[in-house]
Amino acid sequence: MKKLINAPDAVVREALEGMELAYGDRIRVSYDPACVVRADAPVAGKVGIVSGGGSGHEPMHGGFVGPGMLDAACPGEVFTSPTPDQMMAATKAVDGGAGVLHIVKNYTGDVMNFEMAADLGREEGIEVEAVVTNDDVAVQDSLYTAGRRGVGITVIAEKICGAAAEERRPLADVAEICRRVNGQGRSMGMALTPCTTPSSGEPSFQLGDDEMEIGIGIHGEPGRYREPLAPAAQVVERLASAVVEDLPYQSGDQVLAFVNGMGGTPLIELFIVYRDLHHFLAERGITISRRLIGNYITSLEMAGASITLLRLDDELTRLWDAPVNTPALRWGA
Repeated sequence: MKKLINAPDAVVREALEGMELAYGDRIRVSYDPACVVRADAPVAGKVGIVSGGGSGHEPMHGGFVGPGMLDAACPGEVFTSPTPDQMMAATKAVDGGAGVLHIVKNYTGDVMNFEMAADLGREEGIEVEAVVTNDDVAVQDSLYTAGRRGVGITVIAEKICGAAAEERRPLADVAEICRRVNGQGRSMGMALTPCTTPSSGEPSFQLGDDEMEIGIGIHGEPGRYREPLAPAAQVVERLASAVVEDLPYQSGDQVLAFVNGMGGTPLIELFIVYRDLHHFLAERGITISRRLIGNYITSLEMAGASITLLRLDDELTRLWDAPVNTPALRWGA
């Protein structure tokens, strides 16, 4: 195992320290319990938005804390859910009097611990709503979930809901927008290689040099198929067909297309994936009117990619275009 670390048990803390040193103008970090909080939180009269999950998926979620997106993120240990006390501390830190929205990926530990934190928050008089994302069409159940996994649509929901909260929309409205984004979005991913967690020093799964896994999860969970390597266009057709047919998306739809790298895939390959996705959708009368391409939900150094589509309407497009200023996502600000 070759990694640029000092000690396996210090990876998360030292990464958080580095984030705070680099982006102290936008975030502040607490360590006991660990959470990343918007520098000017709480913002009076604004719905606070909190998300979180295991580390190892950077920049999700701490890289998305800042104006126009998340107010706080709770980082667990690598591939491990954060604890209820982290989520409760984050909830209290961002409560500006208008309530707090928890955006929760559908992984069993995340859901359970966020539910406990929401109950604790309500006991202290904080209005809390939670929305669970479950956009992955690859498998119905996995090692980590009951039901579909929450993946790419989570980042899109955090951005769009963050914009709605900046407009001082009430909590019920922001939560409903989050449910609409989740309902109109679908994702599927694939892997070319496994990843190695710092604590184990071993690959998370075995994959032959001439094999790829279609429908992989962000923790290396098995997908739909393990099969021989294929050209990018064929891979895109497999992923995009499953996504488009699931909603289903139809001719005339305007979509946001999110091509995400899993951490070890260079941009030159992601742009090839985007090219093939553009042609695939155009042949079906589906227009990409917004796009996001890059490594935003990673699985350490795993090579691979995922495709997420969101069916857009005028409101969702406007909220996506609104300014955002976070360590990992920034425009119009």
